Amino acid sequence: MKKEALEAASVVEHQFSENVQMLDEVAQHLNQKNPYSLVSVARGSSDHAAQYLNFLTTAKMEKLTTSLSMSAITLYQAELDVSQSVGCAISQSGQSPDVIKPTEYMRSHGATTIAMVNDTTSPLANAAEWLLPLHAGPEKAVAATKSFIASLSASASLIATWKNDLELTRGLHHLPDDLLKAQKLDWTGAIPVLKDAKRIMTVGRGYGLSLALEAALKLKETCSIQAEAFSAAEIKHGPQALIEEGYPLIIFANRGPALVSMLDLAQDMRARGAKVLLAAPPFVKERDLEIQTTHAEELDVISAVQSFYLMIEELSRTLGLNPDAPKNLSKITKTE
Repeated sequence: MKKEALEAASVVEHQFSENVQMLDEVAQHLNQKNPYSLVSVARGSSDHAAQYLNFLTTAKMEKLTTSLSMSAITLYQAELDVSQSVGCAISQSGQSPDVIKPTEYMRSHGATTIAMVNDTTSPLANAAEWLLPLHAGPEKAVAATKSFIASLSASASLIATWKNDLELTRGLHHLPDDLLKAQKLDWTGAIPVLKDAKRIMTVGRGYGLSLALEAALKLKETCSIQAEAFSAAEIKHGPQALIEEGYPLIIFANRGPALVSMLDLAQDMRARGAKVLLAAPPFVKERDLEIQTTHAEELDVISAVQSFYLMIEELSRTLGLNPDAPKNLSKITKTE
């Protein structure tokens, strides 16, 4: 897991160089078709990447987005009107029927379909009209790391090209160097707080929600810690009833419009006695963990997850677990 996480910077750099022409062709097609909405299709870590894609699409392209409930098509055989939509499937393996079948359905019903997939020979790669390879290379650890980061960078690249967003494009060109800097940040200060935790909340907002979701999954699968992810906007609608003295929270306060509210939340939770681990940019003095700033604030969550992965791998080993092969899990999961 650690080795693969450290490969992320080179993966992203390779992805940019290899996908330029295809991204231009996809963007031209999307601008000609001008779809009304984007429907994401994914599971697990890939679905967290899809949440990032959805937020980018809403914020940058001003399109409605939704994450498809897979069973609606595969089990309940719902007839959906997707003729004015983009269907974007994200997967490392491209093997699961609950990602393949909805992609086939949407393509056959008039949607533009895109597959962001690592295995370019997979059934999913063949099911979609357009293929955007992740170029992550073989990933043997059950817990996805470099393929998740590759999914985020591919999502940002798609939106940057579709919108012709020069600032985001510039940020993407600098992202490999920013990831290398993020690898050098020390997040091990979180381990004393987390090693005795039995349950925890991870909190994000906006672009940071995808990071909170991914962090919660990794805490479960590599460390056997019951973790729940929430948007900061939801905490006061019930979840804060669980907060008591010593309750651990990881709050991801990345740059952007939500930053001030995230810092206010951290202060409030600390006043309640919670053990808050605040991940924030270097200019936030009260931070516990430093988020490497990138050249476009929409990309900060990618550098943050890079630092998080290296910490969580060490936490897993501190707990006497094997982060490469968590119990009861396999690399490829096939569900409908």
